[in-house]
Amino acid sequence: MSRDNPSATPSRRDFLAAAGASAAALAAAPLLSNRLGSTLSAAETIGAGSMAPQSYPIGLELYSVRRELARDLPGTLKAVADMGYKVVEFYAPYLQWTLPYAKGVRTQLDDLGLRCYSTHNSSAALVPGDTMTKAIELNQILGTRYIIMASPPPNTATLDDWTRVSGQLATASQQLESHGLAAGFHNHRIEWTPFANGKRVMDVLAENTPKEFVLQFDVGTCLEAGQDPIAWIKAHPGRIKSVHLKDWAPGKEADEKGYRVLFGEGVAPWKEIFAAVEATGGVEYYLLEQEGSRYSELESAKRCLATYRGMRGTT
Repeated sequence: MSRDNPSATPSRRDFLAAAGASAAALAAAPLLSNRLGSTLSAAETIGAGSMAPQSYPIGLELYSVRRELARDLPGTLKAVADMGYKVVEFYAPYLQWTLPYAKGVRTQLDDLGLRCYSTHNSSAALVPGDTMTKAIELNQILGTRYIIMASPPPNTATLDDWTRVSGQLATASQQLESHGLAAGFHNHRIEWTPFANGKRVMDVLAENTPKEFVLQFDVGTCLEAGQDPIAWIKAHPGRIKSVHLKDWAPGKEADEKGYRVLFGEGVAPWKEIFAAVEATGGVEYYLLEQEGSRYSELESAKRCLATYRGMRGTT
């Protein structure tokens, strides 16, 4: 699902005041100089294939709690941290933030023990220009590793279009490297549909971007498209740095099927997926994502985390 439709900056008056007060102190702190830099503990660095399950940080794609986030960003971050999440992924509206506001958000993340390793972005964030410049600044403040394209440029449809976009992403990957960041792409259902020559968009992207370019894997959309998630992971060793743990089940959303099933309630072979991304894919962290369910946003996030912990044998 595209998340690049801007909305009003989610904030509260007192949080904005706190953000301004913290800006001077944070401005003096060094920005992330390497995408695996000083924000990470030893258990969170690359080399994930040998990690025990509890060593993989579990996070939440904040689109899952988008209404709560728009209503009360600081309160939502605290609620997410209190549940036990260790990582959050902001999506496109964060690009509306001012730099002082972003520094205030970073202060709260640090206070809560949360990390932001990646953000979801419109295509403009990965094409040279003012938006990309601002995205770099904001992501450095937040301490992220990866700027992920969550929706392609408008009117990107043909094989030639996607080949051109792949070239743009390869260039962006090179440009971000000097800023301690890397680029990536988040798949949707349409990108699994083959062209006339049998290639899928995901194949085009993988073949035309460098090895450090991240193929952020959304499991649910792969399943909906009838593709094999295990085969995709094994075919792209070391490139799937993060996984969106979104489940899916055949049926209508009106019947609480499709993406409305909670994590663990759909048809995803999670045991095999975890094994593949940890042994081969190069996963560094996981992100639960829920587009909607029979529960409230925060209750859904809480239930999904509980299921993940039970499935992984973690606390």
